[in-house]
Amino acid sequence: MQALRVLLLTCVAVLLAFAATAARIHGEVPSEWLVHWQTPTLADRPLQIVHGLSPRMLVADAVAQILQQPAAQPQSDEGLAYYLRRGRGGIVCNVMFDRYLESEEHWKSFVVGVQMCAQLGMPVWIYDEKGYPSGTAGGLVLHGHPELEALVLARDPQGNPEYFFRRAYEHTHASNNYHALRRYINLMDERATARFIEVTHEAYHQRVGQYFGKTIVAFFTDEPSLMAVDLGPIPEPARSKVPVEDPVDPNVKPLPTLPWCHDFAEVYRRRWGEDIQSQWKSLFEGDSSEDHRIRRQFWSTVADLVADRYFGQIQRWCQAHGVASSGHNLHEESIYHHVPLYGNGLKAISRMDIPGLDMLTSNPESVIHMGWMTAAMPLSGALLEGHRRVMTEVSDFAQKMSGAGPVNLQQMQATAGWQAAWGVTEFTLYYSPEDRTPDENWQYGQFVGRLNTLLKPAMPRPQVALYYPIYDLWAEYRPVAGPLHQSPAPPRAQQIISSFVQIGQTLQRRQIPFILIDHEHLAQAAVTPNGTLRAGNAEIAALVFPMGVELPPEARKVVEQFANQKGRVLYDSPEKTLNVNNAVSWIQPDLSIQPPNDRIVLGRFSRDDHTILVLVNVAPEAYRGSLQSVAGHAWTQLDPATGDKQTVTPQNNALNLELAPYQTLILVD
Repeated sequence: MQALRVLLLTCVAVLLAFAATAARIHGEVPSEWLVHWQTPTLADRPLQIVHGLSPRMLVADAVAQILQQPAAQPQSDEGLAYYLRRGRGGIVCNVMFDRYLESEEHWKSFVVGVQMCAQLGMPVWIYDEKGYPSGTAGGLVLHGHPELEALVLARDPQGNPEYFFRRAYEHTHASNNYHALRRYINLMDERATARFIEVTHEAYHQRVGQYFGKTIVAFFTDEPSLMAVDLGPIPEPARSKVPVEDPVDPNVKPLPTLPWCHDFAEVYRRRWGEDIQSQWKSLFEGDSSEDHRIRRQFWSTVADLVADRYFGQIQRWCQAHGVASSGHNLHEESIYHHVPLYGNGLKAISRMDIPGLDMLTSNPESVIHMGWMTAAMPLSGALLEGHRRVMTEVSDFAQKMSGAGPVNLQQMQATAGWQAAWGVTEFTLYYSPEDRTPDENWQYGQFVGRLNTLLKPAMPRPQVALYYPIYDLWAEYRPVAGPLHQSPAPPRAQQIISSFVQIGQTLQRRQIPFILIDHEHLAQAAVTPNGTLRAGNAEIAALVFPMGVELPPEARKVVEQFANQKGRVLYDSPEKTLNVNNAVSWIQPDLSIQPPNDRIVLGRFSRDDHTILVLVNVAPEAYRGSLQSVAGHAWTQLDPATGDKQTVTPQNNALNLELAPYQTLILVD
């Protein structure tokens, strides 16, 4: 009797499992996924950046605040509910810039604001700086501590001495940005970051620590970087309007410089067993294998110090206090700049719990040019380190500065849509609510909230990895006097960068989701028995290498193992260049669209054994075609702009695809 009961229960379990599988096969979205589809939670909606909480709750334009420009600040008696009624779920904020961190009156206002957010259920992120770049606490970190200022090794071929150390301020981002001319800290100096945390993070924890891990969920760091490269001046008339907090010395010559810190020589000696001072010349010039070796050792050391002493130290503090570290870096779209700014930009951003990007344009088509690179950096950093969440700081800054903005709702939605396809989950906004009607603001919040309702619990599933060639650029990089972009890179660097950019643009324009992977993450990746490459939360079926790269032995060994397990390893070359005409046949992605179109973005995710596809038309023209190689069962199609959903069925493994201008659609199998 007992055996019969067990048999019956087993049969019932099998039938239930079969029924569940059948329901999934027929494209039925699990009901629990859609509980908040029409009314997304506050945690899934975008966050408004608000630089300071005023006692009167003035509706301030955050861009005007960051630019320190006077702007109309209409008063609202709605308080923080002003943002809720305009589709925002929470805020990114800081104590007011005036008497920054030193006014008890402003601290009291901030505490009241956080208390109000807690009562309303609004998540709060803390913006960690007075303006940007982050690290100085509005100059307080360096007050009484000049030894913590950014330091460089400079070379003057006509000077005596030829090599010397100097503070890094003139001809750097610290004296050429939109917020303030202000001296800056040394990201490679652990004492500087510790002081920044003491002055900033600890001050917030002292006053609102009881909300950490509850209402307060993250810290936002904005464009920290090394100050060892000239990025050139910002354009006029903006430049002449930027406040000068620390005077610039016009007598400081523009010279080639390299980042340095108080114990760099000792760290280098311990790691490599060599005297860096005897190798200084090779850091600035030379094309021998020995010069390349020395530069690789130098920049590898720089990358480790930046990642650990700034990003890692902040991450460790945040994790110990129950909040996430987040933010974004500088010049994400320019890989050559990643060398002097971070040593290794991918390694630096990987040390954030929620890596982020800075999207200053709301022209949706930017993704097919270099927007993909801006988004690929934080998505890759998140997945490679076993994380999921990705942040964007998004606005129509470029359009408003040029007189072409503000952009319309459809452009905002398409800009959010393609970033969601690239894995973004946290939308922090510099869009001014006053540029749009309350209803337009609400619709945008609904759109982002619906995207996150389905996608935030899902895992991005790119099947291709594009090699991030920082190891090769370490060998090729030579510092220059004057703006880096005005000096041509060495020929090999130009070849590598050109190939890298073309591959990235090609993959983007042929709807092939991908991540970036550097030599360090590649060396740590594991080859699976089924012929894929596992790196953190990414499982890769194909590796693509730019033209002319050279792998270190540890990474090369993994690539060979991957190839031996039938993994696809593709090399761009002069004889066979990857382009939009051959990408699909060469890489053989699971999905493709017909007819081909550069302006359709595809994101691929998995959730509870379901495949989720995000398709975004970033063009002002409609697209009509089909999605090829789709499984033949029914799919659910959802529109995050309207909330509509319907069942669609492929014919001959092709799904009819119609996308209106700037439209986003989600497909669930």
